[in-house]
Amino acid sequence: EMAISLWKNLLQTTKRRILQQRRVSLYNGAHGYEEELIKKKLQQFAGGSINLSKEDNGVAILTLNNPKLMNAFTGSMMLELQERVTELENWKDGKGLIIYGAGNTFCSGSDLNAVKAISNSQASSDTNKDGMNMCMFMQNTLTRLMRLPLISVALIQGKAIGGGAELTTACDFRLMTPGSEIRFVHKHMGLVPGWGGAARLVHIVGSGTALRLLGGAARVDPETALRLGLSEETLSSSDGTGALEEARAWLSQYTEGPASVIRAVKKVVTAGRELPLEAALRTEKDVFGTVWGGPANLQALLKKTK
Repeated sequence: EMAISLWKNLLQTTKRRILQQRRVSLYNGAHGYEEELIKKKLQQFAGGSINLSKEDNGVAILTLNNPKLMNAFTGSMMLELQERVTELENWKDGKGLIIYGAGNTFCSGSDLNAVKAISNSQASSDTNKDGMNMCMFMQNTLTRLMRLPLISVALIQGKAIGGGAELTTACDFRLMTPGSEIRFVHKHMGLVPGWGGAARLVHIVGSGTALRLLGGAARVDPETALRLGLSEETLSSSDGTGALEEARAWLSQYTEGPASVIRAVKKVVTAGRELPLEAALRTEKDVFGTVWGGPANLQALLKKTK
């Protein structure tokens, strides 16, 4: 009984520590970040929605729903994305996540109407502050999305452009459908990625390829994405329902099994990617402690599974 009590205490302590690491904000007041202020500004630009459905098999479907504007992010959609990420952080039985867009296209980035309105508001110093706060808000949200203990995949139909291309890099994997494209068009807007897409792209494809994709603003088709390591697979179906079923089947190879184990796998990979070696090793040890002697481990030992 004492051993079980110690194991439970270790489990709870480790869970709290990992959850705190995931939710820690990249920015705070010391960086000039005014979250409540930018939330009020974003609320003024309504339209579209971010829909979330959680299935019994532990896989959630997050849908970008603004098809009139190729699923561009309005201000209210940015706020809803943060809310959905919080909901997923609190989903204890989750194992996987598929992100896709309504209307057979992925996402065309920010709603330019909102961007223009923020750019033209008040004095230039306030405009710059609003732009920076929006940048920090989305970086925080997408970093939390990337750190979720769920194995995530972006299902790319149609176009993933600008901020939409950045969103794909916040997922663990990317699947593309025939005729789809990923394009970092920021240079043509006189910008660089602001939602963390450049830093994540370097991790995915390396600095040289990232420089070519950002500097050239080139269209990346499914064949090129596969060659560059930006995509895992090109699906056979182009229509929404068929592609989603294919994505579910593809993801299932990584989400089959107990949620505790799948989530632990994601946590140690996240630690290895983001932390210095010593900290990553300590986190791996802590996560190992949450599954060692757990139900899945004991069952496997009884079956002598290897």
